[in-house]
Amino acid sequence: MGSTVSTSVIKRLPRYYRFLQELMNNGITRISSRELSEKMGFTASQIRQDLNCFGGFGQQGYGYNVSELHDEIGKILGVDKGYKTILIGAGNLGRAIATHINFDARGCKLIGIFDINPQLLGVKVGNIEIMHTDSLARFCKDNSPVVAILCIPKASAQQIADNLVKFGIKAFWNFSHCDLKPTYNDIIVENVHLGDSLMTMVYGVNNLLPNKE
Repeated sequence: MGSTVSTSVIKRLPRYYRFLQELMNNGITRISSRELSEKMGFTASQIRQDLNCFGGFGQQGYGYNVSELHDEIGKILGVDKGYKTILIGAGNLGRAIATHINFDARGCKLIGIFDINPQLLGVKVGNIEIMHTDSLARFCKDNSPVVAILCIPKASAQQIADNLVKFGIKAFWNFSHCDLKPTYNDIIVENVHLGDSLMTMVYGVNNLLPNKE
């Protein structure tokens, strides 16, 4: 089913999941597609079409049970799976991600952090000690992680990704300022460019404010 669903629909699911959690926190137990559309900025038709990709969750005249819909979207996303995850690159960005992302609530379990900087080896981030990247092969063999987060320089990202695939990694969350171009099949890659997001915002500002020479 997932392979036939468009990428744009899949990218909206986490937003539904997050928003439904906020509704639950506020004690709201049911909501209509019209009310959802007013709060989220999607059309009611778009919401119904998105959710119908995965089956019917609402009832005519009742709307959606917030808790049930939240749980169903969570199952679709796989947030209960706890996929074993490693992070490569324990610089400022890597440590921030390891510290501030709630992996357990988002389908992953961070089990290892790696870097080549000898000054970082043995330093704890949360309850995980930073290990040397030379130990990646043995660690992957012993622990079978399936997700890797890359916070490493662009020049080394592709080579490390290729090695990690050989070690059994199936998915990459890539912050390495490059788009990985895997030459292998059945590997999931999510390239994240924070600078692109910033420039998208700047474009909006540029078109909102009068240009000053």
